[in-house]
Amino acid sequence: QVQLAESGGGLVRAGGSLRLSCAASGGTFSTYAMGWFRQAPGKEREFVAAISRRLSSTYYADSVKGRFTISRGNAKNTVYLQMNKLIPEDTAVYYCAADRTVPASKLADEGNGMDYWGKGTLVTVSS
Repeated sequence: QVQLAESGGGLVRAGGSLRLSCAASGGTFSTYAMGWFRQAPGKEREFVAAISRRLSSTYYADSVKGRFTISRGNAKNTVYLQMNKLIPEDTAVYYCAADRTVPASKLADEGNGMDYWGKGTLVTVSS
């Protein structure tokens, strides 16, 4: 059983930056594809970014491409989401998720089928 704990959310002005972290425990971190998803008020949860198990190939939603960067530190069992040039539309609860078998390139389609989820961290971007 894998436990995921997000941190780093908060209130930031438009144009600012935040770095989210997701610490994993209870499993072999390097064997999981990792992803970030978000859910804005009144909307469904959506894919943000994914990173593969070892080669660290990355994938992004079009809405964040060029502004967000996902990375992982397998030695620290942590995945990160660096968010730059934030806009009010980025306001959401951000969730970290892990999957044992689905390739990172397919996590955008996996959605709620991910094996493990964190509890989320709130990001609020003011205009």
